[in-house]
This record gives sequence, structure tokens and C-alpha cells, in this order.
Amino acid sequence: MPHGPATPPPSASRAPATEEDLRSPCTEELAVFRAFGALLTTVRDRFVVVDTAPSGHTLRLLDLTGSYHRQVMADAAQVHGRITTPLMRLRDPAHTRVLIIALPELTPVSEAAALQDGLRRAGIEPFGWVVNAALTASGTQDPVLRARATLERPQLYRARDELAARAWLVPWQVDTLIGEDRLAALTHATSR
Repeated sequence: MPHGPATPPPSASRAPATEEDLRSPCTEELAVFRAFGALLTTVRDRFVVVDTAPSGHTLRLLDLTGSYHRQVMADAAQVHGRITTPLMRLRDPAHTRVLIIALPELTPVSEAAALQDGLRRAGIEPFGWVVNAALTASGTQDPVLRARATLERPQLYRARDELAARAWLVPWQVDTLIGEDRLAALTHATSR
């Protein structure tokens, strides 16, 4: 049997820089940003829902989008043709409508308000708010749940009267709403 160097395992044959890139803490963020940018560029005449945590994840995604926009615009003089960045698409109400969704509780509404402030700093005006899973609108007769619904009211009024350009109230649902037919049933929810 000849003696010679052993064949390296597949992972060892990768370039060291590639392995370092894959271990980088920002690899996942960049992958999400690229997918997000591609989504904004390719979708037409469809609804796309991007569900993120209201504070950290969304604001970080906006930071990456803004950084990319600034870099592209700095190099714009060298590019011939029209430039459209993901941030431009997010700022364009004809292309994107941002809905902020929050539970009718102090912490979620406060986090959503901070998100709205961050969106506005980025030049993105939220289209409206959806206050989700509200016991107030559920019609419950249970005394404990009715007492809890009373606690929701200050946050409902805050979202509707102080924070949102438009607001919709979605009652608490017993079952998970999955599918177009089930979601379409929500269209009769109260709007202001």
C-alpha cells in the first residue's frame, strides 16, 4: 500500500477565509439582508409578510438596509442607469406598506412605538397598526377575561389615538388562523 498524504476531509479543503466567513457573527445577518433585498426587488402584485421582532431584529435589518443604500448612492456616479435600493423600495408607499402589529399591552405597544420611531428616522412611514389578540373585541363574557380586557383599553386608545395613522383591532381567536379563507374572515375588523 503506497504511503502518501491522506486526502483531507471535505471541510479541510475549503479556503481558510471561507471558513472564517462562515463563522463570522454577521454571516446570518448578511444572508437575511440579501434575501430581504432580493424579495423587495422581485415581488410585484403580491403581499409579502416579513415577521420580525419589533425592536432589535427589525432595527438591525433597517441599519443594514440604510448602510447598503448609503454605499450604493456614494458609488452612484459610476453607475449608468437607474438605481433602486431596498431602502428606496421600503420608502415608496406605492411599493411597500408597513404594518406594525402589537398586542394590546404596555410593553408590546411601547416596543412597537419605538420601532415606528426607527422606521420614521429611516424615512419609512408606517401605513398603520394592527392591534392583535384583543380580548376587548372578543365578546367574552368570562369575568376574569373581561377584567383583563379592561386593562387593554389604555393601550388600545394609545395605539389608535396617538400612534397610528390607521388602526385595526383583531379580536383574540380561539383557534390559530391558517390559510386565506380564515384570514379573510378578519377583514370585517373595525378600522378607524
